[in-house]
Amino acid sequence: MANSINTKKKRQKRWLKLAIYAVALIALSIGLYYVLQYLQAHFDITTKGIAPIVYLLVFATTLICNASIIFPVYFYMSIMMTAATNWDPVLIALTASIAGALGEIVGYYAGRLGKKIVSVENTPGYTRIAAWMNRYGPLAVFLFSLQPVLPFDIAGLISGAAKMPLWKFLIPCWAGKFPKYLLLCYFSVGILHFLPPWFN
Repeated sequence: MANSINTKKKRQKRWLKLAIYAVALIALSIGLYYVLQYLQAHFDITTKGIAPIVYLLVFATTLICNASIIFPVYFYMSIMMTAATNWDPVLIALTASIAGALGEIVGYYAGRLGKKIVSVENTPGYTRIAAWMNRYGPLAVFLFSLQPVLPFDIAGLISGAAKMPLWKFLIPCWAGKFPKYLLLCYFSVGILHFLPPWFN
């Protein structure tokens, strides 16, 4: 009985955390969007003129955040979503997905070298995920990369520990991230139409 209650509380806590991340992501994206609009209006910055800087910023922040467990996930996603409102969403998603896949190499090599991250191992369902990853290999990497809820660090660690070839890890990792980021980019473009008129 006690275990059932604890499991229910952990599940509720997980969904609450996810909801907080979602709200923070949307709020930060909207905030950055209007900061960008303000800068363009008051400092005569053209969208075309700063495009290379924006793509580089998206690449760098996505690479760093995916390579690190310190930076919150909504930080790079908010920059990516904000950029998609003014620049090509497909190119933004492509840039971010390449950087994100490259960033995951850190977790892959951490697993390959035998290093363990305790917080990841304590993730609910770790043992089941590890068995699933070991059984399905690249397909599991793709599905894990595609889903937005569970941390991808687990997939990287297990893939490295299982000595999966790097290309078999990177390609499905990128293939999962690209449609996920593309959806986020178009979501950020679409959400602007639902904002009240006084926001503009």
